[in-house]
Amino acid sequence: MFVLNQASHLEEPWLQFKNLLVRQLAFCVCSPNILSDTPPELVLKHTFQFHDNAIWHGHFENYRARLLYLDQHPQELEIFLQQLKSTRLGLRFEMFIWFWLLEPDYHPYQLLGHSIQKIAGPRTLGELDFLLFNTESKAIEHWEVALKYYLAERDFSLPYWYGLNRSDTLLRKLNHFSQKQFQFEDALEHKIEQRFAVLKGQLYLPIESKVSAIPNWVNLQRRLGYWGSHIPPQSADFYRLQRQEWICPQQHISSDTAHWWSNGLYLQKDKNNFYMYRNLPLLSQTVKG
Repeated sequence: MFVLNQASHLEEPWLQFKNLLVRQLAFCVCSPNILSDTPPELVLKHTFQFHDNAIWHGHFENYRARLLYLDQHPQELEIFLQQLKSTRLGLRFEMFIWFWLLEPDYHPYQLLGHSIQKIAGPRTLGELDFLLFNTESKAIEHWEVALKYYLAERDFSLPYWYGLNRSDTLLRKLNHFSQKQFQFEDALEHKIEQRFAVLKGQLYLPIESKVSAIPNWVNLQRRLGYWGSHIPPQSADFYRLQRQEWICPQQHISSDTAHWWSNGLYLQKDKNNFYMYRNLPLLSQTVKG
């Protein structure tokens, strides 16, 4: 059985901010990817990379003063987010990244385009999330961004990480990056030289499992959560997170202690342990990714 704890050395600087939107912005910009590398068993059609953890740490250091200002004066961020009419967390994540990229004083990127459609005649071939010019490397970069939550099953190998919708698997998402989203050689008359997946969110291990080895492509500099279909130990210490808090929880407890459990993400008070509760009837038979 896994014990609900996590290494204390993890840096989570987004938790220092008080305003929820600023905490979420800081998480989106500063947290490492949930993967440290592409799994070796993934068959790549079009190659792409993940940024090193140090890159995101550097972005936080460059953005810290701005975040501290926004924490006291969040109106600009609030107005920007009003453009978003959808409640989807993935689109919210993209908006936070866009807000940051629009501020060139805090990073080395020149934003060349966002949500760029590639069209051939009557057909839409795809869309690029962000096209950037890196003023340090002088390279044109294509970024695809995604916020994902995957639950590990079986032996934790690549085919057995499932989203809350079991048709959404980690393997399927990585294949979509490689086969579809990173297929383009150019955009807006710029030749693409580097391709980066910005894949953030959280991974969850079964609270009860005999598997002891976590794949080396899982980024252990990101806090891992746990998941299960029963109430965990110390259940009285947990409360249910609001949907928007999945990106980053509010500074203070946002709901009552979870006396009656339903599907959702729960947080252990004062310990920052995340538990994804899944009602057993909703767990279907394992399918291949």
